[in-house]
Amino acid sequence: MEAPPLTQQDGSAVLSDLAKAVGRFAENDGDCITAIPELTLHRRSATTEPVHCIYGFGVGITVSGKKRVALGEEVFDYSAGQSLLTTLDLPVVTHVTQASSAKPFLGLMLRLDSRAIVQAAAEMALPQPSRDCSYRAMSLGDLDPTLLGTVTRLVELLAEPRLIPQIAPLLQQEIVVRLLAGRHGPQLQRLVAVGSPGQQVAQSMAWLKMNFTRPVLADDLAASVHMSPSTFRQHFRAVAGMSPMQYLKQLRLQEARQLMLNQGIDAGTAGIRVGYESASQFSREYARLFGAPPLRDIRRMREAA
Repeated sequence: MEAPPLTQQDGSAVLSDLAKAVGRFAENDGDCITAIPELTLHRRSATTEPVHCIYGFGVGITVSGKKRVALGEEVFDYSAGQSLLTTLDLPVVTHVTQASSAKPFLGLMLRLDSRAIVQAAAEMALPQPSRDCSYRAMSLGDLDPTLLGTVTRLVELLAEPRLIPQIAPLLQQEIVVRLLAGRHGPQLQRLVAVGSPGQQVAQSMAWLKMNFTRPVLADDLAASVHMSPSTFRQHFRAVAGMSPMQYLKQLRLQEARQLMLNQGIDAGTAGIRVGYESASQFSREYARLFGAPPLRDIRRMREAA
């Protein structure tokens, strides 16, 4: 006999349990790395300024408060109980929009394994996604209480470190299966569909991430996945929210920023290392993305830290 479906009240109770679990282990503001390598917890006691970063393949869940993520011109606002699935490495601008010391923002990020997605999708009798459902590398949706319950058990497992190696993989597998069976399922299925435009764009993006310092032409990328240049650009923008060259530019500029911030490299050297031949072009595009020239931006970030 099947269990009755969970009600909205049940969902609120599960979300409350998840908030208590996250708050227990993320006691201070910041990003908390956990004993489960794929899981990070996040806490903020005030709203934050927009930050440029790259979201990898995973699912982010807001447990308390609100957060905003901008991908190109598209904006995603998600609040408690909602999740943001990212199926490819994407440069985004993100900030917490609702948080206070009395009710801090709480969230978590769970990295996903594409091999686990492929294997689970192959074993499940899932309906094929509708052709009318366009593939996007980022999608927002509510999480059902059952999936939230599994995530809660994964966070609570941090209190039993000796059991993590045995139990965490089982809970992560259940999360993957429930994601495939839920509203994020069509996006995950389109990612793993062999020969689909989404997979071809993902292949190009993976190559760009490994080779962004090299000279790149969009037409060559299109040829590598056997698409015409116009079709490739159309699919790339539909998936990533930006053109191939805009994606490449953001990869280069974010890497240059990290080199200057973490290794003390000067702007000219950082620009050359990430593939720029012109120092003036590097400085101009850097200021356009981050709102200030390299030296002023790095000084501002260090003062803020």
